[in-house]
Amino acid sequence: MFTPVPTTPIGVLSDAWRACVGTGRLNLALRSDYRDSLERVQREIGFRHLRGHGLLSDDLGIHRPYEFEGVRRVRHAFGYLDQVVDSWLELGIRPFLELGFMPSGLASGEQTVFWWKGNVTPPADEEEWAALVVAVVRHLIDRHGIDEVRSWPIEVWNEPNLVHFWKDADQAAYFRLYERTARALKDLDASLQLGGPAISPGSDEWWAPFAEFVTSREVPIDFVSRHAYSSGPSQRVPFGVYQTLAEPQTLLDQFAAPRRHLAGTGLERLPVHITEFNTSYRPDNPVHDTAYNAAYLAPVLAGGGDLVDSFSYWTFCDVFEEENIPTSPFHGGFGLLGHRQLAKPTFHLYAFMARLGAEVLARGADHLVTRHPDGRLAVLAWQPVDGTSAGAERHTVRLALPVGGPAVYAHRHRVNEDDGNAWTAWQQLGRPHHPTARQLDLLHEASRPALEHGVLPAGGGVVELELHLARHEICLVELEGVRDETEPWIDDDRVPGYAGGWRA
Repeated sequence: MFTPVPTTPIGVLSDAWRACVGTGRLNLALRSDYRDSLERVQREIGFRHLRGHGLLSDDLGIHRPYEFEGVRRVRHAFGYLDQVVDSWLELGIRPFLELGFMPSGLASGEQTVFWWKGNVTPPADEEEWAALVVAVVRHLIDRHGIDEVRSWPIEVWNEPNLVHFWKDADQAAYFRLYERTARALKDLDASLQLGGPAISPGSDEWWAPFAEFVTSREVPIDFVSRHAYSSGPSQRVPFGVYQTLAEPQTLLDQFAAPRRHLAGTGLERLPVHITEFNTSYRPDNPVHDTAYNAAYLAPVLAGGGDLVDSFSYWTFCDVFEEENIPTSPFHGGFGLLGHRQLAKPTFHLYAFMARLGAEVLARGADHLVTRHPDGRLAVLAWQPVDGTSAGAERHTVRLALPVGGPAVYAHRHRVNEDDGNAWTAWQQLGRPHHPTARQLDLLHEASRPALEHGVLPAGGGVVELELHLARHEICLVELEGVRDETEPWIDDDRVPGYAGGWRA
């Protein structure tokens, strides 16, 4: 039974999936492997904004307090920041600024998070904090222009509802920080985009008091933000963890939560940004490296844009060091790309999304059918997974697609447990901790999606597309009409090796 696909679009495919992507701390952007990875991501996918931690942390060197003639003073140094932002803009990606963490010279305590010790305590001096964030944004305006910086969303802190990221998860202290920051930056320029509270999953009780606080005090706010993950408790092993996953719909439910909780408040019409999402919230969970991760996230990318204005995959590459420096090329890192720009299956999911058309002709639990302005069709199909079971060995998608002409050219890329899967090849190589140059070449070759192509006949303006998907497969099928320009003297049967070849 083939599912008929109508010729009339049912909607437009939102590009909220590519509005933003996450990154490791900003200092890492000074490294060549980071820049090489970002260049590939932008070339094959093309995100618009990039968000990460550590803008104000010590290793970017912005906040530099000193004493002169018995008076405390602060110098702001932007050399590293300029290198980071300039390199992003050169690759066509803009910052989504996260204001954090606290510089040690301004911190009220010594509590830190991550291997690189981001300070998570409130400022010892709120006026100095306000002067710092204003100085940063003013410098960026001076360097890049006010119109450019107005297009960069600015988020106040990261997950203040968690004691790991904000001392004692002190809600009142975060609200004060948000208000002081928002008022200071709006005084600098009223058109800057400010928002928060960037809360993690499981803390929806923050929405009502946050909405009450900012509306009752008329605190400026232009968007709201939160994070979404679907993993359960961690089972730790050396250099990694294992976790269960809830079903993919859980992520979409989390995307929808802010608007549900803010209905009837003064914030209900604000844009919603999911500034981090993934399956697992751990940077050492092997699921991130798998074809299963890609199949799991396919319906999320296909449908998430109907719920929010952006949802930012955490992260674009494995140049990332929150749990110390990784000890092997595949270690469960968040990245779409592993070290040495090794493409993971989820990278290919995003690259497939980048090749879809704008018009949506059909959606299903295992497919998304789109059309380009020139009439070409692009179909994304995947094996549905539920977050827990291993999944079937095969899954079939049957679609009756509207086309013009008697035949179409079909171009299919596929990724599954065997095809386009460097993680599987790495396992088969014995999981080398430090691959040789030869092994890296093999892994890159194994990471390429499989390709098949051919001509499909069409009858009555319809082509029947039958896709047999292997375990945990995602695939992209691009269909375009065939205009035969073969000259009348062409006869392939006369080519040696084809039906006997030409004979004198």
